[in-house]
Amino acid sequence: METRCDMCEKSYIAFLLRVMVVFLWITPICSSVANADNVFDEMPLSVQDRASLLLFKSEVRDPNQKLLWVGSGCGNWTGVTCSRWNGRVIAVNFTGFGLSGQLHTSLCKLSYLETLNLSHNNLLGPVPPCFGSFWNLKTLDLSFNMFSGAVPDTLMKLSRLVRLDFGHNMFEAMLPVWIGNFSLKLQKVELGSNLFHGEIPEGLLHLKSLKFVGLSHNNLSGNLPDFMQALEHLNLESNSFSGTLPCLSSSVDTLSVLNLAENSLEGGIPTCISSLRVLTHLNLSSNRLSYEISPRFVFSNRLIVMDLSYNRLSGYLPRKILESSEKSGLVLLDLSHNQFSGEIPLDFTELKSLQAMFLSHNLLTGEIPSRIGNLTYLQVIDLSHNSLSGSIPLNFVGCFQLLALILNNNNLSGEIQPELDALDSLKILDVSNNKISGQIPLTLAGCKSLEVVDLSYNNLSGPLNDALTKWSNLRYLSLAHNNFSGPISSWIFMFEAIQTIDLSGNMFSGDIPDGIFNVSLHFNNGNFNKETPKVPLLDSKLSVVMGDDLHLNYNLSSTVMIDLSDNMLHGQIPDALFTLHGLEYLNLSHNFLGGQIPGNLQSMWSLKILDLSHNSLSGQVPENLSSLGNLTHLNLSFNYFSGIVNKTKGYWRFSGAFAGNPNLCVESSGSGDGCGTKERPVEPEQAYEEGKEDGPISVWVFSVSACVSFYLVGVVLCCSSRTRNFMFGTKD
Repeated sequence: METRCDMCEKSYIAFLLRVMVVFLWITPICSSVANADNVFDEMPLSVQDRASLLLFKSEVRDPNQKLLWVGSGCGNWTGVTCSRWNGRVIAVNFTGFGLSGQLHTSLCKLSYLETLNLSHNNLLGPVPPCFGSFWNLKTLDLSFNMFSGAVPDTLMKLSRLVRLDFGHNMFEAMLPVWIGNFSLKLQKVELGSNLFHGEIPEGLLHLKSLKFVGLSHNNLSGNLPDFMQALEHLNLESNSFSGTLPCLSSSVDTLSVLNLAENSLEGGIPTCISSLRVLTHLNLSSNRLSYEISPRFVFSNRLIVMDLSYNRLSGYLPRKILESSEKSGLVLLDLSHNQFSGEIPLDFTELKSLQAMFLSHNLLTGEIPSRIGNLTYLQVIDLSHNSLSGSIPLNFVGCFQLLALILNNNNLSGEIQPELDALDSLKILDVSNNKISGQIPLTLAGCKSLEVVDLSYNNLSGPLNDALTKWSNLRYLSLAHNNFSGPISSWIFMFEAIQTIDLSGNMFSGDIPDGIFNVSLHFNNGNFNKETPKVPLLDSKLSVVMGDDLHLNYNLSSTVMIDLSDNMLHGQIPDALFTLHGLEYLNLSHNFLGGQIPGNLQSMWSLKILDLSHNSLSGQVPENLSSLGNLTHLNLSFNYFSGIVNKTKGYWRFSGAFAGNPNLCVESSGSGDGCGTKERPVEPEQAYEEGKEDGPISVWVFSVSACVSFYLVGVVLCCSSRTRNFMFGTKD
């Protein structure tokens, strides 16, 4: 009789045998599954789909030769994905291939298609109406092309569509009324950067599956509606929506991006906007929002970007923006171009994650908070165009990552602190239009990254020091309208990247240095197609792309120029200064320069503005000056030029350009003798010789005139009895 242990042992052995049999049976199946990818890659492409793709290829231009299709296996067809079961095409992804031309209807025969991505190409024309035959399509992306016309109504048949992206094209007409009703699975609608007009269709406001709405940069209008679904992303920037801000209460727990910038929204900002608990990006800039901001306008610590700029908001700046400044993730704060008043709140200096702060163009007063140095991640600060007073805080050195310090157009005083040399990453320093005095500290040589320096319209003084020579990346330098004195050093023109040099309105003296003017790439790279230069302007802007790291992107809209006007310079104009091909603006007016205009003007083919007025220049006006085809403004007035300015040279275009030159004759553009022999201006030497030749005749004429006048006076006196009695002492 078997024991219980023997029975257990036999059962265990039987179990092991069964497991081994099952394992041996499953192993080949697993091997087949593991190699399935290779098998299906070699599966031949459907004959019908293959013909459709080849016909599509023959009808578009493929300059980059991306459509390299060889063999019959689907794996060898770039951008094409096939079904593993029947070889039918289920996905076409030609994004960024550089294709151009119109779409051929042959694509519509890919009836099993689930994904069609033709984005980032140069395709144009209308969307084929037969795209509505893609009964199983889930993703349709035609963005970043040049498609035009209206969205075909046949697309309403795409009942399984999840993502629709027609952004950055040239579609026009009204938004289709069916856009929110055709697919109950639709999650993303991106139609931004087109020419759509009209109002948002009602169906789009109630589609429960919708999470992403992008309708920016169109011509949409009407009162801004409230969306009734739980959105995650809403971008309606740059349209013509009006009315007041909705609360978007249906998205209170989901909305992360809200961009309503560049519309015509009015009224105040409702505090319910701050109830959006997961909001990371808020942009309400460039509207007509007004009134004060409520103290209850406080966001969660998830907020990364807040832009309320270019509105009509007033009152004090909000002292508290986030629930907890210690856990703040705020990167950009832009409250510029409003009507805020009062002082800068100290709480702003506790937003330690802040990388960019724009408070410019307001009515702010008081001093810049000394604790500004707490913002150690700060890269850009713009407090310009306010009424801030006091000195530039020394604690700015704590912002050691600072790239741009913009404090112009305030009432700041004091001196530039030498310790600011610690800002060795600084690229833009603009403290113009203040009351800053003293000299430029030598220690500023440590700011070796400087590219833009504007110290104009202050009370700075002293000579140019060598600290400037260390700014090897300098592109823009303005020291205009200060009290700088002494000679101009030759190195001022030797920065390789320099575009603008403005030393006007100072007390610089001596000669213009005859240095090496052709070092700058801007001074020597002429461009015949540039627009007429405007008044020099420094325009610095920060670009922030949603979801990307913050980076500084500034624009120099000033011309390629040299301005040394309104100083005390004398001597002659260096010949080398008139050989700069790329120079657009040259102003040497209101100095004491003498000699003649250099004759090699024809090299300055980019020159558009030339002002040499109010000097002591002499000689004749160079004829080749008229050959400068881009010249739009010329002023040579109040000098000592002589000779004739020929009307055939086109100088009549420059009204008043030669005024105040008594020895210069300018022929008019009308008919007449112009500067004939009788009208020709007389040179000083010629006038002296003519005076000697005509001398005897002039004396004779004067003598005869004197005798006749004396005789007539005597007759008149004697004819009067009263006069005669007085003269001879007789009485009647």
